Amino acid sequence: MIQIKDLNFAYPRQQALFNSLSVNLEAGSITGLLGKNGAGKTSLLKLLTGLLHPVSGELSVMDHQPRKRDVSMLNDVFMVPEEFYFPSITIRDYLKAYTPFYPRFDFELFDRILIEFELESNRNLQRLSHGQKKKFLIAFALSSKCRFLVLDEPTNGLDIPSKALFRKILAGSLDEDQLVIISTHQVKDVENLIDKIIILDNGEVIFHQTILEISLKVAFVSGTSADASGAIYSEPVPGGYRMMIPNGHEESEVDIELLFNAITNGHKI
Repeated sequence: MIQIKDLNFAYPRQQALFNSLSVNLEAGSITGLLGKNGAGKTSLLKLLTGLLHPVSGELSVMDHQPRKRDVSMLNDVFMVPEEFYFPSITIRDYLKAYTPFYPRFDFELFDRILIEFELESNRNLQRLSHGQKKKFLIAFALSSKCRFLVLDEPTNGLDIPSKALFRKILAGSLDEDQLVIISTHQVKDVENLIDKIIILDNGEVIFHQTILEISLKVAFVSGTSADASGAIYSEPVPGGYRMMIPNGHEESEVDIELLFNAITNGHKI
């Protein structure tokens, strides 16, 4: 679905952000895109959706070049940005104006998600709280049924019950032909959803594995300072240490935050 080969990109009068970036992604997964501040996560998402243009290299999304912004690509791509603006219209009127751009839009699914999020279709979008606006945008994105969904910090602005609802709704709303990329710093909010992880650092993909591959290689356990001495990576926590240790090829629950810290500190699995 997505092929990136030797991609180079830089903002005007700035140092190159991506140098020969290469990665491929297939449909049927929820991929977590992780990286430190300034690693280029949002820039990569904008390149994939045609909002930014590469300097050189190959970039294909569903057999389209995003920079051309073909209608046949745009009506199958939806991005939930971290920052957004809505006109002063009702949810109902927004649907009338924008759903014609998305031929696969599922109105029944949208109504169900709106009920789950306790939003009414006669509400004016500008009068909603930030969290309510985010819930509406998530509802619209999932109901669009676009084959490529981009969620940039989707849980920012959501309260704790809404984050749980988001996980439930996302997990139950996707089809096998869809690819979802979630870029976030709040990994605890989405770690039960993600089935692949990409980590960006210094303009490169330094890690790209499935959750299953990770869980078969390493285990994430708690222990004492004595246990930590033999770990691949460890961090002090109240009452002891949280550790990443070699796994005996039995599937283990993945601690994405600990994994991220280990990888970005130069540890390999």
